[in-house]
Amino acid sequence: MGGPYWRMPDMLRPNSLDCYWMPYTPNRAFKADPRMVVRAEGVFYYAPDGRAILDGSSGLWCCAAGHGRARIVEAVQRAAAELDYATSFNLGHPIAFEFANRLSGILPDGLDRIFFTNSGSESVDTALKIALAYHRARGKAGKFRLIGRERGYHGVNFGGVSVGGIMRNRKPYGPLLAGVDHLPHTLDIARNAFSRGLPEHGGVEFADALERLIGLHDAATIAAVIVEPIAGSAGVILPPKRYLERLREICSRNDILLIFDEVITGFGRTGQAFAAQTFDVKPDMITMAKAITNAAVPMGAVAVSREIYDTMLANAETGIELFHGYTTSGHPLACAAGIATLDTFRDEKLFERVRELAPYWEGAIHSLRDAPHVIDIRNLGLIGGVELEPLAGRPTVRALEAFRKCFDAGLLIRCTNDILAFSPPFIIEKSQIDQLVEIVRGVLKTID
Repeated sequence: MGGPYWRMPDMLRPNSLDCYWMPYTPNRAFKADPRMVVRAEGVFYYAPDGRAILDGSSGLWCCAAGHGRARIVEAVQRAAAELDYATSFNLGHPIAFEFANRLSGILPDGLDRIFFTNSGSESVDTALKIALAYHRARGKAGKFRLIGRERGYHGVNFGGVSVGGIMRNRKPYGPLLAGVDHLPHTLDIARNAFSRGLPEHGGVEFADALERLIGLHDAATIAAVIVEPIAGSAGVILPPKRYLERLREICSRNDILLIFDEVITGFGRTGQAFAAQTFDVKPDMITMAKAITNAAVPMGAVAVSREIYDTMLANAETGIELFHGYTTSGHPLACAAGIATLDTFRDEKLFERVRELAPYWEGAIHSLRDAPHVIDIRNLGLIGGVELEPLAGRPTVRALEAFRKCFDAGLLIRCTNDILAFSPPFIIEKSQIDQLVEIVRGVLKTID
């Protein structure tokens, strides 16, 4: 065990790795051969031995403006010195209201009522509860069903896992929430392999599966449909053309709320503030987290239409209109980080930069088409997915090997199933895009 971790100076190296139960990690394997980073700046992490690791995934889709941004750091420091904490239960502090107002300015028109959470998982469960409470407030308590999608990821809380469609996230936990059903996923490699941008085939067909669920359950029982505009954790699955528009049409016609889970697509990843704007489809709610604070402080939010908010206030049975919230909803440090992040996006024109880089990114990522084992490539904005042919009887092995070898070669990526996922910071340079692609190409040549 002579790797970088074991050569870490004593002042940095933990005296034991045993106590920390790491999330979504094979703990035994990791702790036998750990991969560590000790600092980050710009588009790079740094390993204990000083090696620079190009961040090809913005941490976990969240450090969109890059790492160590002074403006954000200083905003958090000032907030901590001025107001370290205040509850949002029957008490306010100005920065939470300011941040909500600032968020409303970049959201689609009419989605300007903001509920703060601490994560994407909490944002999803908040949105699902609001959907159920809204229908009850308008005298339609019979609308209780929630519709998710196969291969969808909506966090790890019980509501999100229930509407999510990734088997391993669901299997250990029993029956989950009742009254949930799922649309089919939209990945169709047979017809849409190596699409650049939105795939051509299957949009209306896949969306019309909602009509079949309505026929099975009756629209009078369905409260909401929740989808990711682009599925990230399932391996960068893009909506075919006309898919989201068709879902919106069906939901509107049947009095069903449409929720976009934009935890990964929000805050510029597709070239607009939100994918709803990129695709010109307005949902009734948007969930968000990750890049909302550039991940400097954990935070999430739900943007709700004014119609939902006003209906719930007008028909409340008690003084409190929504019996829901978190101890750290609207935390002062998170709001300070969020405002500084919005300022950074605006002043550095980072959403515009995504649009400018997107064609170069597309060409670069699709240049891997002839690399070993590649069976599909998908992209939009600064998002990319490279799907590998799985080893017979050993799914995920190739992608995990690629992940490890990329890290050793100086590149951090994500892998899910046999898909390599990329979401670099918006400040990445074209030469660094080239570096990312060449590392991946070289690694794939070494994998059986």
